[in-house]
Amino acid sequence: MDAMLAWLLPADLPLWVALTLIATACFTSAMTAALGIGGGVLLLAVLSMVLPAAAVIPLHGLVQLGSNANRAVLTAKHIHWPSLYWFIPGVVLGALLASVLLVELAPWVLQLSIASFILLLCWGPPVPQFATRALGTFSAATLTTLLSHFVGATGPLVAAFIKQQQQGQRQATVATFAAAMTLQHAPKVLVYSVAGFVFSEWLGLAFAMILAGVVGTKLGLKLLYKTSDQRFAQIFNVLLTLLALRLIWQAVSGWY
Repeated sequence: MDAMLAWLLPADLPLWVALTLIATACFTSAMTAALGIGGGVLLLAVLSMVLPAAAVIPLHGLVQLGSNANRAVLTAKHIHWPSLYWFIPGVVLGALLASVLLVELAPWVLQLSIASFILLLCWGPPVPQFATRALGTFSAATLTTLLSHFVGATGPLVAAFIKQQQQGQRQATVATFAAAMTLQHAPKVLVYSVAGFVFSEWLGLAFAMILAGVVGTKLGLKLLYKTSDQRFAQIFNVLLTLLALRLIWQAVSGWY
């Protein structure tokens, strides 16, 4: 029992914190599977409240990698694969740029930029079709992958882009988003390992959170299949807007 707890609790983390994070991983996975977005940002917020700052983004990336990969497998038949053919090289380029730069940008600049793009994609004029094709997908993947290594939560921006690209079709949006985020989170493990983060100390907790996410994903997908495309689009836009407003609030608070 002691050995299991030692494996589950890195750096003398209290048991209640680990159990809270495991339950949160289940809930946030269900939320993203059912509503398309929001779970990753909520998980990041909870991690930020209870973990050392240096562990937040690497652990978030590892857990989100497992959660999104599981969701992508379960919804594979709905993935729009042509979108990923250009997303993959963008992810590679963005990760390479992140590993070279590893700079500290002003958080409020990133937060306001991401929030502005999200609001534009949700409520602005439709993105021209050429912008959601090959070059646009490559550019979006490069930019969001680069940013994700510094702020950890570019999921809403990727989701807003994919929603436009998939024209609001709920199953294709959720499935393609899951596959895209799997690709985007994968390089973080390598980048942060090179930067000195010791992932082995956190594998037990990450594994437990990923398993909890599997349960949450299955529950969330049951709700997704009962929702209409129109209802899904309404909820999706509202959630993205709330997340954008949260980013703006964080930017303004940090500025002052």
